[in-house]
Amino acid sequence: MSFIEYASFIELKTVFQIQMSLFEYFGQSNTAGKFILFILLICSILAWSVIIGKLLQIRRLEQMNKRHQIELNKSNGILQLDLEHLSSQSGPHTGITTVALKAYARYASVSHNKERSELDLLMGHVDNAVARSVAEESLKYEEKLVLLGSIVTGAPFLGLLGTVWGVMDAFGAMSSASSASLQALAPGVSGALLTTVSALVVAIPAVFGYNYLLQNTKIALIELENFASTISDRIELEARKIS
Repeated sequence: MSFIEYASFIELKTVFQIQMSLFEYFGQSNTAGKFILFILLICSILAWSVIIGKLLQIRRLEQMNKRHQIELNKSNGILQLDLEHLSSQSGPHTGITTVALKAYARYASVSHNKERSELDLLMGHVDNAVARSVAEESLKYEEKLVLLGSIVTGAPFLGLLGTVWGVMDAFGAMSSASSASLQALAPGVSGALLTTVSALVVAIPAVFGYNYLLQNTKIALIELENFASTISDRIELEARKIS
């Protein structure tokens, strides 16, 4: 057997032993520890589903916004866009543009001869509609981040609870036993510490994913607000030209 083959054999053997030790530690956990491990497993599944789902969602929304920006660049003006066509499309930026144009069409008078006070009142309605749309679209970016943040915060405490509970049971069993020894205490402590290790395995990837998603969400919200401001400004400029 070559050195590389021997090293691979040792590595596989070590991994197998670790896996067997984890199953042994799980079997040595008390009922509360096993229940907490089950909760941590659910938290891990939820955390990874939120991280992956939000990454795909943010990428999808960015692609929609880019397509809408290309469409705006090709148009002759914001007020020239087809509302029916916009309503059939999706995306945060598209939604803001649609709401702004609907508000403009709703409050605009039939005549284009608008005085300055009337135009200011009209743009006030448009700005309010755009602000409401921005708030609604922001919820799409921020949804499920609270769940991920709760897992990041709560998982270590769950692990600590399982460890303290397991150690308490281990020492309690020793106090009622006829003889106390390290060999009798070790299995219960090992099972108890498994909850802390599992909690860290859940929380560490979740905290990195949460921070990354939070940063991307903040950037997307800033871009959303800037786009909304740009749409309002362009509508006002075009409205003043035709007044």
